[in-house]
Amino acid sequence: MQQEPVVRIQGVSKIISSRSLVSDLTLDISPGQVFGFLGPNGAGKTTTIRMMVGLMSISKGDIFISGHSVKNEFEQAVAQVGAIVENPEMYKFLTGYQNLVHFARMSPGVTKERIAETIERVGLTARIHDKVKTYSLGMRQRLGVAQAILHKPKLLVLDEPTNGLDPQGIRELRDYLRQLTQEEGITVFVSSHLLSEMELMCDTVAIIQNGKLIDVRNLRAEAGSDALIEVAFELNDADRAADLIQGATVQGNVLVARVSREQIPDINAKLVSEGFQVYGIRNVTHTLEEQFLQVTGGGGIG
Repeated sequence: MQQEPVVRIQGVSKIISSRSLVSDLTLDISPGQVFGFLGPNGAGKTTTIRMMVGLMSISKGDIFISGHSVKNEFEQAVAQVGAIVENPEMYKFLTGYQNLVHFARMSPGVTKERIAETIERVGLTARIHDKVKTYSLGMRQRLGVAQAILHKPKLLVLDEPTNGLDPQGIRELRDYLRQLTQEEGITVFVSSHLLSEMELMCDTVAIIQNGKLIDVRNLRAEAGSDALIEVAFELNDADRAADLIQGATVQGNVLVARVSREQIPDINAKLVSEGFQVYGIRNVTHTLEEQFLQVTGGGGIG
């Protein structure tokens, strides 16, 4: 049975002064994953996020979070959300722990045990009693995430969270976001224009351009036995071998065919029986950058 989406965006548009910033956006986000929202700067990512968390009104359509309408059931909807839309807000003259205690007062039911659990989740145990002004940008980002998940939301929303982070900070962010989905069951919705980081971080990516949804790609889909995948056969006479495999294409000395996993041994045996020398067989994988350029017609991401 398919799970109900954590977020359901239905025909959402944002129009300001007759200019459409987001146009008829429809998107379902399933629970328990890191969901990427990818697009060039100015594509409509932040506008969409602001509508999701109630910082901007919705011109048309509606957004549902855990079944609650952002338009008509705002308090119930945003109660399910933790978000960092701008830089995390915190008191730099207080310690990280004092910041969390202060923030917890605004969220009924947050216990000291929950604060301690959250600190461990984001890997700040060793520095939590130091003043925030001594924290690196990556540590402040972690503290911001800790604040956002104190009340055990079902959805964590992060807008361009890797901005300003060094490679180590980005890798650490990626690791603990993955941990949050596994151990807390939180769905993470993260926007970015960095293709390489989204590819490593996300399970699914939605691509937006000029305010319109272009495509949704599952980056972690495992091919079943009957699913078609692209397979490359490196052999001695690819042109002649192409006549044996329906729909195959030739790229130099490589024969590329869309086949099921179970067909691969049969195709290999057929090629060998026909006298071809098969030097190698491999899956053809496409990077997120290649997929992005394919669906956007080669448009830039920066």
